[in-house]
Amino acid sequence: MIPVFDQWQQVPAAWKGGAVALGNFDGVHRGHQALLARTAEHARSLGAPLVALTFEPHPRRFFVPDTGPFRLTLPPAKLRLLEQFGVQAVLAQRFDPAFAAVTADAFVDDVLRGGLGARHVVCGYDFTFGARRGGNVEMLRARGTERGLGVTILDPVMREGEIYSSTRIREALRAGMVREAAELLGHEWEIEGVVEQGDQRGRTIGFPTANVALGEHLRPRFGVYAVRALIEGEWRKAVANLGKRPTVGKLQENFEVHLFDFTGDLYGKALRVALVDFIRPEMKFAGLDQLKAQIAADGQTARTLLA
Repeated sequence: MIPVFDQWQQVPAAWKGGAVALGNFDGVHRGHQALLARTAEHARSLGAPLVALTFEPHPRRFFVPDTGPFRLTLPPAKLRLLEQFGVQAVLAQRFDPAFAAVTADAFVDDVLRGGLGARHVVCGYDFTFGARRGGNVEMLRARGTERGLGVTILDPVMREGEIYSSTRIREALRAGMVREAAELLGHEWEIEGVVEQGDQRGRTIGFPTANVALGEHLRPRFGVYAVRALIEGEWRKAVANLGKRPTVGKLQENFEVHLFDFTGDLYGKALRVALVDFIRPEMKFAGLDQLKAQIAADGQTARTLLA
């Protein structure tokens, strides 16, 4: 895994003087990938490292703490994707009251110039920074000119007149449109979490499931999905149910994954689950027999979709 730092004052000399990509990078979607590719060009021309500056927790979580789960990528997935697209080190700046109070000028002088020693920065057209969003791309460009800092502002990255955005991807997932979300992301959307002890009801009806912790992940549409799960380096076919299981009277959110042709203990292990296709919305059944028949039918549908 690439080196990660959580305070701008802690970045070692080896990672200073680079080309720096700026943003939240939630999802690391096609727009983000274009920004990273542009940053990589500057890194190559400078003979300098490619560093990403992002923020944890997401600033939205800091400013609106009671907002519901909305993250497309939690830190492990975000770091993995950033590395996949060429990033060599990450400053995942801790977004706390002290950092929220940093002025726009101090962000340029202390964080970008001092902490990262940035020689060139790349950001999107709508990037804002500093206390109360006091800085925008015009200010960044002006300060860069004054301080000898190269600045590239990326225009919106479009598909058929629509801007690639984390907001649009969240909308697609909430509608169960996982193939559309994957097209916007440039990769399948994943839920990654630790397998928790469930009530083991699935075993009693012949369909054992792994209960994966949802954490801060956005909640896509409740229902049944054809999925792939990464286990010990191998992607395995599976079917998953996301919802509150109204048939068995459990009204807490669960993400249950039934792996085809698998026997093994996954408790306590981290599981990556890629959503491939939406099968049907959540339903309440008259009883366990009807539920079992539907689960079997869902499994066959998932096998067909994943074939």
